Amino acid sequence: MSERITVVGAALLDGGRLLAARRSAPEDLAGRWELPGGKVEPGERPEAALERELREELGVSAEVVERVPGEWPLRAPYVLTVWTARLLPGSAAPQPLQDHDALRWLAPGELWEVGWLVQDVPAVREVAARLGADSR
Repeated sequence: MSERITVVGAALLDGGRLLAARRSAPEDLAGRWELPGGKVEPGERPEAALERELREELGVSAEVVERVPGEWPLRAPYVLTVWTARLLPGSAAPQPLQDHDALRWLAPGELWEVGWLVQDVPAVREVAARLGADSR
């Protein structure tokens, strides 16, 4: 049995809005929207991994706030965990630097206007519930 690899996703919040990132790669995921993030490296804390991934993928300085309850299976051996995060004062505005070609801030009433990756939908539902939005 192979070991699980944790993928951290960011529910990056700003003024009650959630940041969605549109995948540009790989081809089978391109054009779908996700919570930005990535793999936790061996020996790395999930919170540190998420802060690193947000720097690499979006060029932002952010701090992790709290874990969103639950974990969701991705392609084996990956499992998704999600944390809320916020931009640090003075951080640059998010830019699609790596693996994404567009970003969109979504108000609670707009969360379902984008085509989320199927794997991210359960996590987005959890975040929607925290924002008091329609969790579909």
